[in-house]
Amino acid sequence: MVAHDIIRKPIITEKSMDQVADRKYTFEVAKGANKIEIKKAVEEIFNVEVERVTTMNYNGKPKRQGVHLGKRADWKKAVVKLTPGSKTIELFEA
Repeated sequence: MVAHDIIRKPIITEKSMDQVADRKYTFEVAKGANKIEIKKAVEEIFNVEVERVTTMNYNGKPKRQGVHLGKRADWKKAVVKLTPGSKTIELFEA
């Protein structure tokens, strides 16, 4: 997988923005990516040093429109903690 295929998009919420002060950044990642692949992708894309990666799997919510039933796609979230000596990711700076 290419690095840009692994890291799909940043997750910008109140909680994730509060974690930026602790050098933690949150991303939506590819469902099949493991922690090692996520670490390498973040280091390659943003030129930073990653200390730790934490991942969470989410099941898609069931949705209904009229009589049609369906569900949103399952997805995976990764919280990446940078080393103390690493530079920050400018994407999350206000």
